[in-house]
Amino acid sequence: MSDTYAFLGPSLPVAAAVRLLDCAYLPPVAVGDIYRLVREARPRRIAIIDGYFERMAAVWHKEILWALERGVAVYGAASMGALRAAELAGFGMVGVGAVYRSYRSGRLTADDEVAVVHGPAELGYPAMSTALVDLRAGLARARRQGVVSVRSHDRLVARAAATFYRERSWEALVAAPELGAAERRRLTAFVAAGPPSAKASDARTLLRRLAREPAPPRTRRAWRMERTWFWQRFAEIYDHE
Repeated sequence: MSDTYAFLGPSLPVAAAVRLLDCAYLPPVAVGDIYRLVREARPRRIAIIDGYFERMAAVWHKEILWALERGVAVYGAASMGALRAAELAGFGMVGVGAVYRSYRSGRLTADDEVAVVHGPAELGYPAMSTALVDLRAGLARARRQGVVSVRSHDRLVARAAATFYRERSWEALVAAPELGAAERRRLTAFVAAGPPSAKASDARTLLRRLAREPAPPRTRRAWRMERTWFWQRFAEIYDHE
């Protein structure tokens, strides 16, 4: 068994991740996964990057708190990990990267900022839409490089934010009526060259950090998570799977 486990999906290919950190890679996290992992594998640290939220229930805050209470170091970045780290930073979950900082500061608040549609595990979880945080990062660079004007940048960001997450893409923005012919040509070339991905960058930052730092010993927290009736039922269900 490994002392470090990472939940990874569309934010970064596993083939790229293993070059940065040698650990056990798991599919995107869902409800019950952290509880099962801590109970069965007894890891020293867990990295949450990607997670499910629609076709199955999202990882529950309390199972992360339970892991923290039991002395497991839990890190988050890029996608579901950034969101949960911002919500649980006060309890010791460690957030890494620009997406985490934006959630933590309140600059970003919506869960769908990081949401994407992706393909199945056997294909490597290919993203079939583009996260709003990645569109924001790319449009900001395009504005700085003079690819689009400030006015067009603002209008395209607003269009992307108003679009259902499953339909967000660079192709849709390139075709947006807000663009003139010259800007459309420049943005088409910009996208073809490969726009930046905030999620991929943050995932790499987290994995590099874990590669540099040894896994800490498991140390119990000074606080104790409240064992509510809902938690007791949750534990009963997953203890008897």
